[in-house]
Amino acid sequence: MSLKSMLRGTAVATLLLAVPVLAQTAAPTDSANQTGQCEGRRGKHGGGHKFGRMQERLDKQVAEGRLTQAQAEGFKAEARQLHEEMKAARAAANGQVDEAQRAQFKERRKALKEKIKAALGPTQQGA
Repeated sequence: MSLKSMLRGTAVATLLLAVPVLAQTAAPTDSANQTGQCEGRRGKHGGGHKFGRMQERLDKQVAEGRLTQAQAEGFKAEARQLHEEMKAARAAANGQVDEAQRAQFKERRKALKEKIKAALGPTQQGA
């Protein structure tokens, strides 16, 4: 057997043994998600990230007595509707929404936030 074929055989054998070991150590563990790191677009906050956080904040305001449950549900429904319209517009345009539509949705989201702030009263105006 020539030296070249022995080296080639040793290299192949080493790779066959090393690849599963390297793949096993490179695999992500579940502990990364348990430490509270962001879980992506549809993580622990519900639907879309911004709207999920908005729902959590509204629930907190209800628990603190700053909003009624009916007000919070109305705001959540409006946010959900806006989110669905944004998704539909994005899907209709193959993922690319033009600047005019983006500005329109941004203004509507800003108006919704202003309505929530107005409902909360003067205690939340500085925050």
